[in-house]
Amino acid sequence: MPLPTTPPSRRSLLAGLAALPLAAALPRAARAATPLQVVATTSMIADLARMIGGERAEVSALMGPGVDPHAYRQTRTDIVKMTRADLVLANGLYLEAQMEEFLAQLGERRPVLAAAEAAIPEDLRLGSEDYAGRWDPHVWMDPALWSRLVPVLQASLAELDPEGAEAYAAGAEATSATLARLDAYAREVLATVPQERRALVSAHDAFRYFGRAYGFEVMGIQGISTESEAGLARIEELVGVLAARSIPAVFVESSVPERNVRALIEGARARGHEASVGAELYSDAMGPPGTYEGTYPGMIDHNVTAVARALGGQAPDRGMDGRLSAGL
Repeated sequence: MPLPTTPPSRRSLLAGLAALPLAAALPRAARAATPLQVVATTSMIADLARMIGGERAEVSALMGPGVDPHAYRQTRTDIVKMTRADLVLANGLYLEAQMEEFLAQLGERRPVLAAAEAAIPEDLRLGSEDYAGRWDPHVWMDPALWSRLVPVLQASLAELDPEGAEAYAAGAEATSATLARLDAYAREVLATVPQERRALVSAHDAFRYFGRAYGFEVMGIQGISTESEAGLARIEELVGVLAARSIPAVFVESSVPERNVRALIEGARARGHEASVGAELYSDAMGPPGTYEGTYPGMIDHNVTAVARALGGQAPDRGMDGRLSAGL
């Protein structure tokens, strides 16, 4: 599928790049900015950069809780933030589909890194069912795969701030250890789910990397992108799967409206099968800032706990770091 064309309302934003003040295009050394100013598109990438950068990097995310990155368009405020940043981090792999052209143009003037696209080799990517020739961008759902971004981010930060290279190396080492522990914890907890119940049905197809890593069949009402349509035929198909296999729970997502999930549950009930909502999962965005779920480890920990408990497995009262996930 060809890239989307740029509507007139966005052309003025793109044209605005040419009118930026000279200071915005100067290298960091010339502006003496301290700490390093980093802007990430999603909170998942921002949290990873924050873990690696520590006090030497001031990291902000454009997209907060409940925001759908597939449909997100940059605002004028976003443009100002990105053009003043020392480094702009995106996921890539067509996650930020509506920002892709803008990020490409910005990359001609500022350091812009599509981190997942740079770090994940093609043989480890899953294909996209929505867009021919594209990839499934939800790589953060597998902590072991997501850890491949760590050295890429470390190198990018150190290149812009050579004096901080030692600190970034230490941050990267600690971050990698945390992600390895998170992955091991997820494997232990999810292994308690009975084999016949390892079916994860959710609002959209964001959990395929999760399913591949931990041995779950994943079925989304919508496709990989929330821009895809959920037809009646797809809902009827999944109603039949729920009833035939006695799947006990389906999952809503924090960044996707739950109406289709409710329709699925009602359809299963009409066929004599009772399925419940197995708690809200974090898919394309993390939880609120300042909460455990507002961190990448907390987001994954929450999802692992919710999935395990809803599908008949066992999870400790407190997660990997002894913290209680909200509502679980």
